[in-house]
Amino acid sequence: MQVFTPLLLTAAVFLAVPALAEDAGKTAANTNMEILYQKVKADKKLLVSSNMDLTDAEAKSFWPVYDEYQKELDTINRNLGKTIKEYADAFNKGPIANDTAKKLMNEALVVQESELKVRRSYAEKVGKVLPASKTARYIQIETKIRAVVNSELAAQIPLVY
Repeated sequence: MQVFTPLLLTAAVFLAVPALAEDAGKTAANTNMEILYQKVKADKKLLVSSNMDLTDAEAKSFWPVYDEYQKELDTINRNLGKTIKEYADAFNKGPIANDTAKKLMNEALVVQESELKVRRSYAEKVGKVLPASKTARYIQIETKIRAVVNSELAAQIPLVY
């Protein structure tokens, strides 16, 4: 993947920015975060484009489906970001109570389940406009990006105590 490495360096921002933007007021920092978020989205689209080798006809059908999928992922990312923020708030107060841990764990599992459900749904939709090999390639690209983001999150988020 030719442009995969530069994107990976900024991919973790992809999850954090939507949640932070909701909490922050309209400040210069918030504006800068939104600019960064838009750049990451554009870089991701460039990564996908450079690796898909789409014909003009395929591109015409694929990009609207891609944009719909990204909107669904934004919702999932916001939910995950909210759960991470709730966890950080609870973690910073000291040991996490069992009921809070259970609630946060269930919220995280719901996010993971919705992500898989949406990925399956969009694999089917992409499969209606692209050949199976290109559909599989696109799902691989999305999965690799998500794996990098999840790896970064795992490295940064401490275990529950």
